[in-house]
Amino acid sequence: MHPKSLLAATVLALTLTLPLRGQSWRFDFGPGPVADGWMGVTPDMAYDAARGYGFDVMPTRATSLRGGDPVTGDFITSDGPFKFSVRLPEGNYRVTVILGDPQGTSCTTVKAEERRLMLERVRTDQGETRRIDFGVNIRHRTLSQGNAIKFDVREWDPATDLPVTNTWDDRLTLTFSDEHPCVCALKIAPMDDAVTLFLIGDSTVTDQVTEPYGTWGQHLTRWLRLPVVVANHAESGQTAKGFRFQRRWDKVMELIQPGDYVFIQFGHNDLNSRGHDAMWALDDAAGDWVRTYSEALKDYKWELAMDALEVKRHGGIPVIVSPMTKIDIRTGALNTAGLGDYPQGAREAAALAECAFIDLNAMSVKLMQSLGPEASRKAYVDGLHTNTYGGYLLARCIAEGIREAGLPVAEYLTDDARFDTARPAPLPDAYDIPADPPVRVPDPPGWPRR
Repeated sequence: MHPKSLLAATVLALTLTLPLRGQSWRFDFGPGPVADGWMGVTPDMAYDAARGYGFDVMPTRATSLRGGDPVTGDFITSDGPFKFSVRLPEGNYRVTVILGDPQGTSCTTVKAEERRLMLERVRTDQGETRRIDFGVNIRHRTLSQGNAIKFDVREWDPATDLPVTNTWDDRLTLTFSDEHPCVCALKIAPMDDAVTLFLIGDSTVTDQVTEPYGTWGQHLTRWLRLPVVVANHAESGQTAKGFRFQRRWDKVMELIQPGDYVFIQFGHNDLNSRGHDAMWALDDAAGDWVRTYSEALKDYKWELAMDALEVKRHGGIPVIVSPMTKIDIRTGALNTAGLGDYPQGAREAAALAECAFIDLNAMSVKLMQSLGPEASRKAYVDGLHTNTYGGYLLARCIAEGIREAGLPVAEYLTDDARFDTARPAPLPDAYDIPADPPVRVPDPPGWPRR
């Protein structure tokens, strides 16, 4: 081939495969004819970096109907969860899924990135298909020139210089699962009109990577409609001071736009005054608790208030959230003393900054009292961290807190978001969102500690 022709072919290939800012994607799932203007996806298409899309976890089968509509006449399904990824620039995206079995019924749960619950058990009747839109935020590690986020080893592998989870990679990842997940088609388009709801906090808010852990942060997506998109920047082991020390706060402030929200919840780790955070290598000062300790009614309170005021200066809307209650995992009894004055410090910080306040601590106390000791044990992993069931219930508390606080974003709560802590639903035995397959998360150097 002539060198110019080779160059032109290379440029064309890159144009077709590499994502461009503002580009939209349309995928037609299944082995049947591909609709005009769509890209065909068959179940054997593993993710390929050059192509820019494919399956990270492969589905088991696909179905095609003769003479059916190209988009809805075929679909991909699986006996277990399957994951599809698309390489995209950082930002907010409107995702449209078309679900259903043209010759049968279906039931599909959709999660995004690290197990953010987007669609819960969507059922279609015999031969029915449903088109549903939702928003997903993805982010990259980039920060302003000369700055860098300090990652812990459960986020980034320093040996390979690659992300460990879906949180900081260059892809949008969707997981499909449930009794009979049927995916006919998928559309992804940038959202310029999104209202971003940023979350900052610790392991009780972050997108937990693996079962049984689950937080309110990764379930809040279930209770909000477009144009609201949740961007969960919370990370395990974080404190109000540590979030700034590691430049995570800088990342949020570089992304925030006027009218966006920042929900702030710390307290579970801020009370640690000595020792070392298990998220960090023993020789890494970022993990020294003495560096990030804050006294509840002094510097902790002022740190939260300063965060809220800075959000306001950027034209955003801050919301301070008190940390949810702990329990004694052996008995299910409330451990209201376990957080000391930190819930009160959060309340006083909101008053100082004159910003909205959601008292998740009080709501979670009422919730656990309503559940009773035995059911409360089924909402926690270890007395501090909630499991997926507990995270689901606390997300419902946050949604109700949004309504009670009179925040404008309450307009975009789902129709079924109302929640009464005195009558919690679902109860443990009725919670049936499918669990995710186990994921191996690397341990910090020097683990296990002695």
